[in-house]
Amino acid sequence: MTIDAYLNSDFTWLQKLLFFAVGLVGVLVCDLVLLGGARFTSSFMPRRERRNAVPVKFHKYLQLFYEMIISGTSVISFACAYVVLNHIYSLMQGGAGRSGVVLQYFYQLWTDGKDFILLLLICLSIVLNTILDSLIIPLGRLAKEEKAAVRMLGMFYAIIILVYLNLIGDESEYSPVMMYYLGLMVGRFVYFDASFMDFLDAIKNAFLRLPILVLCMVLCSGMCFFGFGMGYLLERNYYIVGVFYTHLFLLGAVFLVHNSKIMKFLVRENKTDEESDYERDEQV
Repeated sequence: MTIDAYLNSDFTWLQKLLFFAVGLVGVLVCDLVLLGGARFTSSFMPRRERRNAVPVKFHKYLQLFYEMIISGTSVISFACAYVVLNHIYSLMQGGAGRSGVVLQYFYQLWTDGKDFILLLLICLSIVLNTILDSLIIPLGRLAKEEKAAVRMLGMFYAIIILVYLNLIGDESEYSPVMMYYLGLMVGRFVYFDASFMDFLDAIKNAFLRLPILVLCMVLCSGMCFFGFGMGYLLERNYYIVGVFYTHLFLLGAVFLVHNSKIMKFLVRENKTDEESDYERDEQV
């Protein structure tokens, strides 16, 4: 497989714009679903509190959803990097491309320290996640515990994708990646100084955010189905590469929607009485 196969040079800019537009529409539809979820959960509250609760809940759900896409992209980026590097290594084992100094160094490094490279890639994916949700797509409403819970579900999200790719007969080997993610998930639930209540709290936080995970899975599946069906993503390529491309487009759509603040304009939060009194005093 050549670099052109990974990059898909037949994927024109017009097709990329169309694929991005589909992803943007998908993100907006999911935002509307979250708005419906905020209204539904607020319907059990007293009528007086309901008006203020809907926008607050909606924008919190929105950022949880965006964090799930960011986490999924970061985790899938590691899995994709592993597949590509391992494929290059397999080709070199067959005698291809071992003449260059850099390639020979890579071959020896992958042979001797493959597990350490996988661990390094995981650390890089965590750094990427932090950069994305702190600087590029700042999610200021989420507490550290909420981000940690969503990131843990992001690993479960990646495991579901990799299991499915194994079931449909992808030629790559995803077992090492899945074992790494599974180990990290278990470590998130059970650690040495954790009490039983800590374990139950971690389970509860993950369970409460399962609808966000399902919504993200539906969006990603629909985008991948469209991309492979239209020929934008290559079936002759490893499917994980197409899944990674899909997440990049979804990430671009999230960046546009979040930083344009269109959702804050459409669903405005009501000011509290204290804020209104403060603004009135300032005007006087």
